[in-house]
Amino acid sequence: MYSILIVDDEPMIRKGLEKMIRQTESLDCSIRMAENGEEALARIREERPDFVFTDIRMPRMDGLELCRRLAEEEPDVQVVVISGYGDFEYAQKCVSYGVKQYLLKPVGVQDMRDTLAKLTNALGRKQSPYYLSVARLDEWVEQMEVAVWSLHSEELERLLERLECDYDFAQLTVSRQNEALQELYALLVKKLAHRDVVPHDKELRLEGIATSAESFGRLAEAVRKIAADLKAKRKGKAKNPVEAAKAFIDEHLSKEVSLEEVADVLGLNPSYFSQLFKQTTDETFVQYRTRRRMDKAKKLLEQPHYRITDISYEVGYADHPHFTKMFKKHTGYSPSEYRSRLGIE
Repeated sequence: MYSILIVDDEPMIRKGLEKMIRQTESLDCSIRMAENGEEALARIREERPDFVFTDIRMPRMDGLELCRRLAEEEPDVQVVVISGYGDFEYAQKCVSYGVKQYLLKPVGVQDMRDTLAKLTNALGRKQSPYYLSVARLDEWVEQMEVAVWSLHSEELERLLERLECDYDFAQLTVSRQNEALQELYALLVKKLAHRDVVPHDKELRLEGIATSAESFGRLAEAVRKIAADLKAKRKGKAKNPVEAAKAFIDEHLSKEVSLEEVADVLGLNPSYFSQLFKQTTDETFVQYRTRRRMDKAKKLLEQPHYRITDISYEVGYADHPHFTKMFKKHTGYSPSEYRSRLGIE
């Protein structure tokens, strides 16, 4: 079965393309949709498709940027660019990103059939039992490192299950699976070593294992053992990276601390840290930092001996008018109005 992703910001076009693909005889496929390049990348990381059909002009991330990112992260995914005549010259820039197929709007059924025939033939020549998505496996190792370090058992189990269900692994022989899992485990051990976490078993031993289930079972057992040993070492106390980040932000409200700086302090990938922070707090990094700055500003405004300009610097705003604007946006009052309501002149 082939996996296809259609990327277009217009629902009617997405549905139309899906219908054309479904009309192609003897093509067994699953089809997913995305409204823009950003959403498409997220879906591709969940499950790598064989083919991507993408429009050029889309909000948030356009088709050209999507092609560039795919060339870097998933070069084996075959991309078809769909464009109008006015976009065709623009679309030709995608050649440098490995795009070989174009469809001009409006797309005809026969054009779609011819394109799919070319794609499936090319995929048949390129398919290899040794292919794995390096970008997605790197992402898995990064997330597993954080799950182990923070002793997040539910996330750890989710990641182990995700790896075992990975479509790419299903295409490998058992011996190749074993090699890949050993490489993954070695990379995880190396990353944890930077946090002074040294597992008892530095290698994943899979000699004599003949089934996929046994291989993944051995990996899961080894990873759980690392987490259990770490928990025992900490006497059951987990280190929550988001709580550590919040504490760091609160200690540095007077400085312009960036998300990248905090992620670096925690030893996390900035993109992953951003997602983790939002999922845990229901606020973005900037929203949390701004709210905490405003909370501190209110406390300082309640103390008459502080000048408003000094408070502005104390909560990280060198530009006093900007502080006034942000405070009013957050509370509904300017700093001086807030003081007046408290009876402070």
